[in-house]
Amino acid sequence: MSIGSILLQTSIDTFKSAERLGYKTLLQLSYEELHLKPSPESNSIAIIVKHLHGNMLSRWTDFLTTDGEKPSRNRDAEFEEGYDTREALLEAWRSGWELTFETLQELKEEDLLSNITIRGEVHNVIQAISRQIQHYGYHVGQIVYIGKQIKDADWQQLSVPKKASRL
Repeated sequence: MSIGSILLQTSIDTFKSAERLGYKTLLQLSYEELHLKPSPESNSIAIIVKHLHGNMLSRWTDFLTTDGEKPSRNRDAEFEEGYDTREALLEAWRSGWELTFETLQELKEEDLLSNITIRGEVHNVIQAISRQIQHYGYHVGQIVYIGKQIKDADWQQLSVPKKASRL
């Protein structure tokens, strides 16, 4: 296995881990809880999902050939309102990640050092993937943290529960 294929697979695995943590959080919350804002200047989980979805569509559509910030994207609108239904939110979550995974799985090792642009700034593909791993990890962390605050004692652990026996 080459370094490039290991890098791609590791990136996909990292994104999948973030997707699972976020999804497990979303499943624990009601429609109302998904739209709850921790403070007036904070974003609800629904807004964070809307932003991630918009980012994913913009970044991963025609990834190698067009700027990652598409002219059709209205980033400011991603921070307004939420979703009409819980199902619409979950569909946005699913479709954004699906596009991310499809694009990553289509990449070839020789693509990794190709240059792409994001907001007019040149990045090689490795840098662009790394940038998105950091960005999505940041927002999934917010989703998990807000979800845990909302559910409090009813929170279902996403990974190893506290006081789990150690082998």
